[in-house]
Amino acid sequence: MPEPRAITAFAWIATHPWLYPLLEALHVVGIALLLGSLAVLELRVWGFGAALPVAPLARLALPLTLAGFGLAAFTGLTMFISQPGELLANRVFAVKMALLMLAGLNAASFHARGGLQSLDRVARAQTLISLGLWGAVISCGRCTARSRPGGPGPAPRT
Repeated sequence: MPEPRAITAFAWIATHPWLYPLLEALHVVGIALLLGSLAVLELRVWGFGAALPVAPLARLALPLTLAGFGLAAFTGLTMFISQPGELLANRVFAVKMALLMLAGLNAASFHARGGLQSLDRVARAQTLISLGLWGAVISCGRCTARSRPGGPGPAPRT
């Protein structure tokens, strides 16, 4: 089934000599912001850095986490629209999207139940689940990039 014309209009992104690599680099920066700030806050949930109050640390870390997620989502979506058919046919990409959804649900549950206020065993378990899910998302992302024709980077010009 051919892809809709509106989507194929973005195919040039995947073959651009510097735009696609720039998107990949910014995607990594977004992931680093997201995971780095998240890891600091989650270590605090586990009791590391107990001298640091949780609330001020969260006020610093959570906006960085959201900014990193926003950057990763924007760049990821831009890369996706350049080759949707190829990515939707990739099972590893589908697993990555499912893991992303689970990571989001875990984060929503953590905050809805007051995990930062309780710092209990459930909160600690959710932080382990969080880091595991994000690690799996990153691994799937790397596998998706490696499984592209020609490997990572811009798609070969045709």
